[in-house]
Amino acid sequence: MNNALLNPIQLGSLTLNNRIVMPPMTRSRASQPGDVANDIMATYYAQRASAGLIVAEGTQISAMGKGYAWTPGIYSQEQIQGWKKTTDAVHQQGGVIFAQLWHVGRVTHPDNIGGEQPISSSAIRAENVKVFVDNGTNAPGFVDVVEPRAMTHEDIGQVLKEYHQAALNAIEAGFDGIELHAANGYLVNQFIDSESNHRTDEYGGSLENRLRFLDQVVATLIDAIGADRVGVRLAPLTTLNGTVDANPIETYTAAAKLLNKHNIVYLHIAEVDWDDAPDTPVEFKKALREAFSNVLIYAGRYKPQTGHQAIEDGLADMIGFGRPFVANPDLPSRIAHGYPFAEHDPNTLFGGAEQGLTDYPVYQK
Repeated sequence: MNNALLNPIQLGSLTLNNRIVMPPMTRSRASQPGDVANDIMATYYAQRASAGLIVAEGTQISAMGKGYAWTPGIYSQEQIQGWKKTTDAVHQQGGVIFAQLWHVGRVTHPDNIGGEQPISSSAIRAENVKVFVDNGTNAPGFVDVVEPRAMTHEDIGQVLKEYHQAALNAIEAGFDGIELHAANGYLVNQFIDSESNHRTDEYGGSLENRLRFLDQVVATLIDAIGADRVGVRLAPLTTLNGTVDANPIETYTAAAKLLNKHNIVYLHIAEVDWDDAPDTPVEFKKALREAFSNVLIYAGRYKPQTGHQAIEDGLADMIGFGRPFVANPDLPSRIAHGYPFAEHDPNTLFGGAEQGLTDYPVYQK
């Protein structure tokens, strides 16, 4: 049987070799000071360039957008040059790579943002959420997040400019496009979800108002680099980092319709992926498929067979495999040949150097 994951697909003007996505995964290996993408990151992504599409790890659009120690940025010239190493290495292997543009909003600590108070849609602290800071050792030091301040209209204007510039910077760095991180409880998500947004101006209250910031961010990204180079990631049913919506199916079906009007090149849905998490209802997936007409990507607890089936059923066009890509740089080949998957070492996910990043071998018979 030919697995549908192995079929080529058109993504805007790009022809992808297969429908397997390496989704964004924080690995916290950026060089210090300066949060600069480096040689080992270039090696890591190049090893995985047989993916139809790589979405690089979350990359902060500004110093204020940083949530965790050692994550890369894309707002300084040095950071742009650092990322060029990765994009060049991936392109030399025939791969396609998008940058994920990231502003964490309230999911941070003053130690990560130069002592500033974090910003968010509203002055609501995320409950039971920790981030890691550089505490002078090689191991991430976990601390509780703090209460943010509600963004002013001036703050919103400033962040929109930062997104616009970050998209331009990503193209300058050689990325084929960008993915807006609007999922997992970070800044854009903090505006969308009802329980994290208590604003009383045009950015809060009604569903239309709560989607306004997403609408404006996407518009400025498209203005910068064109709709065929912009994707968006949403996480409709996750409660990660404390963002909860009172009616997620209504909210995220409306978000998909809004993004469809913008004609973005893809919509990337992050499903809940812990082991005993509930499945995303099929009716909801059908509603998203109806609402959004370009490439639809799902990432979660997919196996080669369930990914194939989602594509065959018309619910998805591409499938992301997160943790399997950590330990299996040759994942498309393993799927094609039915080879077993290696398991990743969870202790080496964040921080450190080559170990647990670039030292996983390709499959040997």
